Amino acid sequence: MNDFNQNNCKTKPFLKYIFGVVLVSFALMSCSGLSQDQVEAKSGSKPSKDGWKLKFSNDPNTPWQNNWFLDGRIGKVTNTSKGLKIEAGPEAKNDAHHLVLWTKQEFAGDIKIEYDFTKIDDEHKMVNILYIQATGIGDANQDILSWAEERQIPSMRSYFNRMKLLHISYAAYGQTNENPNEDYVRARAYPVHSELGFKGMEVPPSYYNTGLFKKDVVYKIEVEKTLDLLSFSVRPKDQDRSKTKVFTWAIPKRGQVDFGRVGLRHMYTRQAIYNNFKVYTR
Repeated sequence: MNDFNQNNCKTKPFLKYIFGVVLVSFALMSCSGLSQDQVEAKSGSKPSKDGWKLKFSNDPNTPWQNNWFLDGRIGKVTNTSKGLKIEAGPEAKNDAHHLVLWTKQEFAGDIKIEYDFTKIDDEHKMVNILYIQATGIGDANQDILSWAEERQIPSMRSYFNRMKLLHISYAAYGQTNENPNEDYVRARAYPVHSELGFKGMEVPPSYYNTGLFKKDVVYKIEVEKTLDLLSFSVRPKDQDRSKTKVFTWAIPKRGQVDFGRVGLRHMYTRQAIYNNFKVYTR
């Protein structure tokens, strides 16, 4: 009985504290005129019905340098009224003319990436790449920002030899291709395969002749990655969802990633506009 009374007396001040916190929170919400749902929606912290929380949203009116950093000295990134204009250097077969734009923010767990993509070049060679949850290999290089200066010539080897990530090629063509209809969509898992080399990074299947990514057409892209499944959905933005084409891959164990940055890679000569860029996690 005495023990009960002592515990009860110790609990009362804590209960008063909790009650006070609740009252203050309620008062703040009342003064702001926002419901709890509105507060969560405004902050981006409220999950959607399927669990996604908005973690990153690129504001086209904010200088791109606030949210991104750039690998490569020759390529250009420009804020425009239509979104971020990304232009790799004009000289083919010169690695210094590649470009990679990285989010400063890092993302953990399942990830969903959405954006509008518009091809604005006339090229039918080389590729655009989406990098998903990239980290460096080795304890000293885990944070890829810490060795960004070493990638000012953004040779592919600096990425597939020294990073762990998932890669999706799209609006992509062979290096000697001349047919604008012979595009492909492909996934890869970095780093380079210890036995099979560059070819061993491919995650099957590859998809050919998609009929997508025509010049000056705005495409809505949605990417979802869980631990073992990757999907890439694309449709012309002015058409309904029934026109969506979906490309999927089972992620092998060696390709599983759960933390890192998102990157946009343009091989030399490639140009595009990105708008409404958002990243969600759950």
